[in-house]
Amino acid sequence: MKKLIILFSALLCAAAALAQTPEEILSRMEAAMNAHEKDGIAMVVDVKMPILGTMSSKTYAVGEKFRVEVSMAGVDVITWSDGKTKWTYTSKDNEVVIENENPDRPTSSDSDTEMFSGIAEGYDVSLSKETDKAWYFNCKKSKTNKDKDAPKNIDIVVAKGTYYPISLSAQLKGVSITMRNVTFGVSDKQVSFNAKDYPDVKITDKR
Repeated sequence: MKKLIILFSALLCAAAALAQTPEEILSRMEAAMNAHEKDGIAMVVDVKMPILGTMSSKTYAVGEKFRVEVSMAGVDVITWSDGKTKWTYTSKDNEVVIENENPDRPTSSDSDTEMFSGIAEGYDVSLSKETDKAWYFNCKKSKTNKDKDAPKNIDIVVAKGTYYPISLSAQLKGVSITMRNVTFGVSDKQVSFNAKDYPDVKITDKR
């Protein structure tokens, strides 16, 4: 019996040594995302706005390039950007408008992954739920976080094994945002406008 107690105590000590804090898990998630920075990232972004309701978009980003697809009230809008030029297709007008990109716009990779970065440092993180496949965290903005634009609360789900983010939800100035279906690996073709794909569309160049 004494040997069993010693063995059990040793197993408990080993489990405690292997246990990860919520902050460590989120840091590993951020590291996993950074490891795929050059591969590009794709996700679905749901934005819930007062009166207007929920608008979902599919975003693809790699390097300086991005593509955003939005469908609302039967109208499809697709936007491409390479950091210097922006192409916007609208199904209602059957037109592609080409414009100079806003030079102050953040890079696509930064804008898509910004909310996933620094959570372990700027928030008080607690584990709200755990399953065999994922951890569920609630993150409350810490008093030391001086970023006025940072949301007060973030809910984030992290996959076990890969440490990839499954979803992130937050509220910014009355607008609820959820990022989900996160995947890695975006080709240059996916984020580049090709006029051959829209042979019957009117193209208006405003550069």
